[in-house]
Amino acid sequence: MNRRLPWIAAACAAATAAIAADGPPSPADELRVWRDPAFRRRLLDDAAVRTDVEPRMTEVERAQMEKILPLLGAPKTLPVGRRLLEQAATATNGCAAFDFMLGHTFFLANEPEAAAAWYERATAKFSSFLRAWKQLGVALVRAGRFDRAAAALGRAIELGATDGTTYGLLGFAHMQTERHASAETAYRLAVMLQPQVMDWRLGLARCLFKQGRYAEAAALCDEMIRMEPDRPEYRVLQANAYLGMKQTAKAVEVYEQLDLVGQATAEALQTLGDIHVNDGYLDLAADAYRRALEKRAEAPERALRNAEVLAARGAHDLARELAGRIRAVGGERLDAAARKRLLKLEARAAAARGAPAEEQVALLQEIAALDPLDGEALILLAQHHAGAGRLEEAVLLFERAAAIESSEAEARLRHAQALVRAARYAEAVPLLKRAQELRPRDDVARYLEQVERMARARR
Repeated sequence: MNRRLPWIAAACAAATAAIAADGPPSPADELRVWRDPAFRRRLLDDAAVRTDVEPRMTEVERAQMEKILPLLGAPKTLPVGRRLLEQAATATNGCAAFDFMLGHTFFLANEPEAAAAWYERATAKFSSFLRAWKQLGVALVRAGRFDRAAAALGRAIELGATDGTTYGLLGFAHMQTERHASAETAYRLAVMLQPQVMDWRLGLARCLFKQGRYAEAAALCDEMIRMEPDRPEYRVLQANAYLGMKQTAKAVEVYEQLDLVGQATAEALQTLGDIHVNDGYLDLAADAYRRALEKRAEAPERALRNAEVLAARGAHDLARELAGRIRAVGGERLDAAARKRLLKLEARAAAARGAPAEEQVALLQEIAALDPLDGEALILLAQHHAGAGRLEEAVLLFERAAAIESSEAEARLRHAQALVRAARYAEAVPLLKRAQELRPRDDVARYLEQVERMARARR
């Protein structure tokens, strides 16, 4: 009958539990175990219990190990212990147990790549070395080598590792490589064996969600919320499951509950705002976007995109208010490109609400100063000057915009229109022809014919 070697609980459980909890092991705490005489005795005695999955050690090797183990218990002597382990491991016919122990010292020092290399050497020397396969899988998970980790953990299970941690980490490795059905199987076994480990339940819920089984994921989240009501990630996943089921009202309720208890992240509030936009509740969306901005003032670019979304939906006043908050809490963090976008947003909002021309012109001038090659801003500024009767100033700006390839067609068209309003038809004709040549449009073609007739009539 398979049984777990007692020393594994002391030496490995803390390290593997740290993987499950997404936190690094504490090397200082772990080193103390090497100085415990009772632990060292169990380590050497228990290694011989199952010779089918444990490499045999000669009396000489056991004596070597007894001398080395105390050296691993203190940072000052650890390098010496490692050197002696390496000498024993690389000697002719060196026992795989030395490779394994050497790998474990690196693992406890939070060096998973080095640990994996030595665990791999141990499995190469003794292919049925269960402990080495399991710890290889754990180290590879920590190192982010999930394909190799899944293979190593699978081999450990073949050899008799039937504990929840092994299955849970196998599920995690499969999840990272998007093998969701395989991950689900592993996580279910982990939950059965370690029902108290909530990370396995969370992994299972995420597997169900990834497979589009939203109702099952939401139900499992309900169970987890009852067990640990203070972990917000359960509610976030449940809200996403409700969105998957098109139950937006329930998702909104979950996000608002999170915000009421102070657990809503900026991402959660961002999603809440997106839901309200899709449902047409733009005032509620603006409020959610504002709350998201307050939580991540250090990254205002996302809030700027939110304001642009509101403006695109015609909610210019709401967009302007959000733009004001962006300036207040994060304006100094915007780069030049983002500042220009913010100014354009404010300029459009000013035009939409019929703001005084001076305000609109000031915004456009600021954009043009920030980026002299912004053709759109130059054209809008030129139109303002033309509308105010300052045609010569407008012409200069139209010409500047026309010199920019991306805005030439629009600049020529708007320039021609300004000349037509001033009854300068003959000057407008070549501009319209050039605009039509660059970007053919039926309405411009008809307009060109009308202007040509008026120009001939004035001769």
